[in-house]
Amino acid sequence: MKPATFGLTAAAMGAFAANSVLCRAALDGGLADASSFTTIRLASGAVALLLLARARRAERARRDLRASAALFLYALAFSLAYVRIPAALGALLLFGAVQVTMVGRGLAGGERPPAAEWLGLARSLGGLVVLTLPGARVGGDLAGALLMLGAGVAWGVYSLLGRSGGGDPVGTNAARFAEAVPMALLASLASAPFAPPRVTASGALLAIASGALASGLGYALWYGALRSLTATRAALVQLSVPPLAALGGVAFLGEEVSLRLVLSAAAILGGIALSVAGGRPPGREPGPEEEPGRPTLRP
Repeated sequence: MKPATFGLTAAAMGAFAANSVLCRAALDGGLADASSFTTIRLASGAVALLLLARARRAERARRDLRASAALFLYALAFSLAYVRIPAALGALLLFGAVQVTMVGRGLAGGERPPAAEWLGLARSLGGLVVLTLPGARVGGDLAGALLMLGAGVAWGVYSLLGRSGGGDPVGTNAARFAEAVPMALLASLASAPFAPPRVTASGALLAIASGALASGLGYALWYGALRSLTATRAALVQLSVPPLAALGGVAFLGEEVSLRLVLSAAAILGGIALSVAGGRPPGREPGPEEEPGRPTLRP
């Protein structure tokens, strides 16, 4: 992996982990309802990205309702799930679903990862299994788990569309966020009779931080990295987010730390290192035109 790609990827993974912690802090603490949090998150992300795109004079992206709908569905299901489940479990379920979506699409499109990537994936998924075995005491309920799995599928679709699309990543994400805001507003209006909106100042600030920083800028970094990653490797590196989110939950939300969590995180990160180090010859990262069987999704 090229240094630039590595840097973009590492920064994006840190932002994704921060999203879980910020969202859980707002929703579990009753500082905001899920629909309002989602709307503020998407709106602040759109504003931040549009300002950045203007400063960069980024090319205006064409409309893509598939990608914006995937972004909205991910953000809403993500918020609804975090009312019910802790940060660590949410990140594990989210990126487990991402694995199935992205790796499955890569294989269906003819992508054939090298042996080191398969070994790294197996080791990392083994770490996830260890963390979610009976006795892990991760908490949560079935409805929250299903919502987060749905969010993972939507995020996987959004990542695949971003990986295959052209254009400037900042401009592309700015357009997607702006297109998703009306969808979030409609969802908020539809849910108001059943769950009246409530947002405290602290909840709004957490939603803005999640949208403008962890989501908007984080996704722009991720779209930039995706252009140099295979679908399998893009799915694999995202397995670093669950242990990072779990550690964030321990540090900032008072969630429990355990030996199981430490061992699982070590297995996950070790699997990523194995794949990245052994998947391609050193110093060479193939471009899209060189990748055999690379999916050709078009937004």
